Amino acid sequence: MVIKFFNDPERLLKLVSVLMNGVGMTCAIFALTLVLSVPLGMAVALGRMSKKPVSRWPISLYIYFMRSTPLMLQVMCIYFLLPQILPFRLDRFWAVIFAFVINYAAYFAEIFRGGIQAVPAGQREAGHVLGYTRAQVFVRIVLPQVTKNVMPSVTNEVITLVKDTALASTVSITEIMIIARQQVNASSSVEPFLVAMVFYLILNGIASQLCKRVEKKLNYY
Repeated sequence: MVIKFFNDPERLLKLVSVLMNGVGMTCAIFALTLVLSVPLGMAVALGRMSKKPVSRWPISLYIYFMRSTPLMLQVMCIYFLLPQILPFRLDRFWAVIFAFVINYAAYFAEIFRGGIQAVPAGQREAGHVLGYTRAQVFVRIVLPQVTKNVMPSVTNEVITLVKDTALASTVSITEIMIIARQQVNASSSVEPFLVAMVFYLILNGIASQLCKRVEKKLNYY
């Protein structure tokens, strides 16, 4: 049946065209989550490393909660539960973005924390000897090395993020996966899932290559 399907170019192109309607939404969720969660993750990592318990403990609890509960459950709680607490309801798209950002920020925070702690303390001390402020030491000396050190782990999270965009379908966001399900229900066949798989492979391939290029440019550290 699958072979017959792929021998029907007209039907295949039609299905690809239908699924393309969800690519934009998938890319939007991916891009917004990445752009917002990376800097938030760095801020959370610095707070996690604070010597003040009043800031370190709440952040540690936040990271533990985000990493210990399913992202799907977080999406559903933010979309369905928060409106019962707050005087307004989040749009389903922004509810998904909010859930994804706070979830991935927790993971990025732990990755960045490990990268920061891996930089030898002597390099920070050398920066202070040269007259750099604490902020300048971090930006000019620590951050470039952290970026290089954490790129393999960040790449793994980026690949996972591409796949996790499918969880937006739990609140009926029209992305690739929900369109594939609709096509499966309409045609009573699994071919739309195979085409959706190809889309995810392409998107992950592009994301992986971009991360490899960034890592290659940072090799001089």
